[in-house]
Amino acid sequence: MSDNEQFEQLKRWRLILGHAANDKLMGMGNGRQLLDEEQTLMDEALAAIYDDTTDDISNNNGRNSARSAGLGSSSPKLSKWLGDVRSFFPSDIVSVIQADAIDRKGLTQLFFEPETLSQVKPDIRMVATLLSLKGRIPEKTKETARILVRQVVDEIIARLAHEIRRAVTGALNRRKHSPLPSITGLDWKTTIRRNLKHYDPDRQLLIPDKFYFFERAKRSKEWTVILDIDQSGSMADSVIYASIIGTIFASLPSLDTHVIAFDTEVADLSEQCANDPVDMLFGIQLGGGTDINKSVQYCEQFIHDPKKSLFILISDLYEGGNQSALIRRMENMRQSGVSVICLLALSDGGVPSYDAELAKRFSSLGIPCFGCTPDRLPELIAGALQGQDLLALAGAITDTGRKSI
Repeated sequence: MSDNEQFEQLKRWRLILGHAANDKLMGMGNGRQLLDEEQTLMDEALAAIYDDTTDDISNNNGRNSARSAGLGSSSPKLSKWLGDVRSFFPSDIVSVIQADAIDRKGLTQLFFEPETLSQVKPDIRMVATLLSLKGRIPEKTKETARILVRQVVDEIIARLAHEIRRAVTGALNRRKHSPLPSITGLDWKTTIRRNLKHYDPDRQLLIPDKFYFFERAKRSKEWTVILDIDQSGSMADSVIYASIIGTIFASLPSLDTHVIAFDTEVADLSEQCANDPVDMLFGIQLGGGTDINKSVQYCEQFIHDPKKSLFILISDLYEGGNQSALIRRMENMRQSGVSVICLLALSDGGVPSYDAELAKRFSSLGIPCFGCTPDRLPELIAGALQGQDLLALAGAITDTGRKSI
């Protein structure tokens, strides 16, 4: 290894280990100063979160001060720190550092000043934190908070809406054909089967005489879809994703969509879901106890045609209510013909802690319990609407690395 390569490694270790390792690493580098001006600013930004200190960086006049800094409490200081973090690190790392600022330093003041909040990188973890703090956010900051939440909502809708709509319309119209040409709606199986007589063996080509397409028209309220969402704090990312996905379902005239959120009480968010997803999210109350049985009982009233109903429970299954009654309700719902799914998580991360015994009990009743990323949800919904075996479908989806029961 060349001297330059070794020196670059020492720089990286200096940023990882902090000021405590500075003298020893400098000795290994023959006394050379390890960090340049920009790297020193990066070091201070990291020190503010990852060193166990209480001092304020703003009191440090020298750039090469010990890594013993905190963020303090002033908005200008926080604004500068946010600006440094966004300048020095890629967006995915910024999200992690911002979340650590909340978790490790309790820096909820990130959300209490419009000037500071406007510099926060909007992501789903920040939305979850905002929702948990919504009762404490000052009036002057609320509009900025709504703007941040709307950015995340719009990003998720842009990411998922097309695939979900295509999955639903495709699943509900698989046996209906239309003369209107569209390559995305081409029914390959029917087109090939009905044109086999036009196969040219000499050229080894199938030359269709007629093409068949899936129909685009959708009958109103063909299926009922119910999202029953656990509001407990551990489900924060799942709550946000599920609620936003509910707004996409609500935009489809072929679905009668109901979005229910619960802790020990039940909140029907279906109206807000159909109007403004941001209002809906601010209607969510993260944390508190859990009464799943009560929420399932509430949802039963929306099931009029069981064979045309999809019930998705999003919960870690830690039941604080009547577990025996919950099992009976879920079993009766499943036996009546409702397509029933339990998502232990609907998030980009792994499956969180959950009640494994209750999940296994549901699975024995034919109700799949597993974690799912939002990107795999269109496949899941299409399979359920097409009447596929849900346990087999869950297995196929979780083969990509998600955990199933």
